[in-house]
Amino acid sequence: WHPLARDLYRALDYPLWRESGHNAVKQIGEMNPDRLRVAASDPGFLELYDSVLAAFDADMAARETWFQRSYPNALSGPVAYFSMEFAIHHSLPIYAGGLGVLAGDFCKEASDLGLPMVGLGFMYPQGYFRQRISEDGWQEEIYQQLNYSEVPAQPIDGIGRPKPVTQVKLGDRTVFIGAWEVRVGRNPLYLLDTDIEENSPPDRDLCARLYIADPDLRLQQEIVLGIGGVRALQALGVQPAIWHANEGHPAFMMVERARQEVASGLSFEEAIEKVRRSTVFTTHTPVPAGHDVFPVQLIDKHLGSYFEGELAPLGIKREQFLAMGRQGGTQDEAFNMTVLALRMAGRSNAVSELHRLVSRRMWRVLWPELPEAQIPIVHITNGIHIPTWIAPEIDQLLNKYLGQNWVERQDDQSMWNTIHDIPDEELWAVCLTMKRKLMHNILERAQERWSEGGVAPQHVLAIGALLDHDVLTVGFVRRFAQYKRPALVFYDIDRLKRIVKDRWRPVQIIFAGKSHPADFESKRLLREAYALATDRDFQGRIAFVEDYDLHLAHYLAHGMDVWLNVPRRLQEACGTSGMKASLNGVPHLSVPDGWWHEGYNGANGWVIGDERPFPSSTEEDTADAEALYRLLEEEIVPLYYERDRNNVPHGWVRVVKEAIRSCAPLFSARRMVKEYTEKLYLPSAGNLPPR
Repeated sequence: WHPLARDLYRALDYPLWRESGHNAVKQIGEMNPDRLRVAASDPGFLELYDSVLAAFDADMAARETWFQRSYPNALSGPVAYFSMEFAIHHSLPIYAGGLGVLAGDFCKEASDLGLPMVGLGFMYPQGYFRQRISEDGWQEEIYQQLNYSEVPAQPIDGIGRPKPVTQVKLGDRTVFIGAWEVRVGRNPLYLLDTDIEENSPPDRDLCARLYIADPDLRLQQEIVLGIGGVRALQALGVQPAIWHANEGHPAFMMVERARQEVASGLSFEEAIEKVRRSTVFTTHTPVPAGHDVFPVQLIDKHLGSYFEGELAPLGIKREQFLAMGRQGGTQDEAFNMTVLALRMAGRSNAVSELHRLVSRRMWRVLWPELPEAQIPIVHITNGIHIPTWIAPEIDQLLNKYLGQNWVERQDDQSMWNTIHDIPDEELWAVCLTMKRKLMHNILERAQERWSEGGVAPQHVLAIGALLDHDVLTVGFVRRFAQYKRPALVFYDIDRLKRIVKDRWRPVQIIFAGKSHPADFESKRLLREAYALATDRDFQGRIAFVEDYDLHLAHYLAHGMDVWLNVPRRLQEACGTSGMKASLNGVPHLSVPDGWWHEGYNGANGWVIGDERPFPSSTEEDTADAEALYRLLEEEIVPLYYERDRNNVPHGWVRVVKEAIRSCAPLFSARRMVKEYTEKLYLPSAGNLPPR
């Protein structure tokens, strides 16, 4: 995420850098040896190479980081950060969406701040699916086997492939677990892998894919992640001071640690209390259906050895074990991973101010004796890793007007006031450059699909071939799910067509996002959006861009004019894509939910409707669609097209500047990781009073 390092690979072979998708490992593997020899004798390239290596060595050896200056010796070991997915780079496709992107940004910022941390997740050999849209609009999922020679990971205790570092019992069988190491700056990320020779074929495939719909396989994955993850870290000699579960998926990590404390001589109650003191849990899901819940029969099948027989390692009976994951305590109730995590973590947090209120209401049954306002769930609003998500063009502009060290001061709100000193003409020119890059990328993708053959012309048009960089462009870019309401913009088709087709002030809308393979209702919504993209009456101004991933996300977050977000109220925990867009001068247009409840200030974007609850979803849709259309017609479109004689929209640029100024420092991963450290980690370690 360092510009100078990216410059090195661009200078080495720019066409190959682009073709590899900015994958340095793949680029070097495919380099022509003659090109390397030429570079090795080029004084200019060698000077750049030496400067990159010197900067890297200095960064790795740094002792004057924020954490070391502020809290030297405050932690006896690293923070162990467990997550089902990590989005570090698109060359490592072990992520599905926002949870993984948040985890990846967290790891990067921990490195930048010098916070000692070790990540723990999975190396999914088939990762998450690649998306293709068929000519009739249905999402097709394509799983590709990972080419390990092209990923920035090293096997542990193995050559080419990892050897077992630990094992877990799943029912009556033993599953062996290997691990890979990815260096995320100063800190390691360990990725567990069951695709090793010692396992049976079914167990080798156990962790092949992310977010398997089958609850039996999903439970087994979470046992491997939680229990196997604890054992893997111990086998690698890692002794964490703090254990952090990112969502409920890794909650068995807490159970395994309690088992080990019981084995050392503590009672079950003493073990639980000791585990709580050093455990942090973050919940990201504001709706009950989004939490992992498993039938009791599966718990018996795979975890019975934890509570059955005379040698039961936890020293408790089956009903006591099951009660730890039951919300209401009834014997026929399923086992809820979030409930388990909330009961066993000493400190729990939501990921926005509104999400804290929703979470306290949702889980107050676990604390019946407390008023809702005292439920022990705090909030730390998510943030984004600015060096990862800043566009190179915006970065250069900030270097010029904020100073070369602006990244080091990124969470200093006063520094960002200088944004208003940037000449409107200069900032607007940068916005147009980023937009042209986006349109060029979309056109290249359409050309590639056409060149493959067997593709109808209307499909090429539907995926963006007719988009125009001079037209106001609205982006709906996020996971396709019902609660995100991707169809809201089509609530009144005739009115939308009038907006889109206006002769003098046209609008175009770009959709991108994946539906979960098992979510057929969301797939139907995706098909509806695609069908409208093929409607000639929209004149090619509706597009659906396939295969949304981290690489495409950068182009989209940099090059849109407006970032649209319309989830049902109180059903989005936070959302971070709009933060990335705002950072790059793409104003947010959203209902007042998630982070926008905290971020909107009246001048940095637009808010759809208000925060009042609606009696029904139908009334909510009607009111929000009307508010959306009215904002487009009366405020957004006129402001965008109101230009001076040099074709600069000064009113629009004021909103762009305010979006950057107000959102960048408040919603940075730097602010977020500092808050986790000071509000949760250090108090858990006994070195700061809780805040």
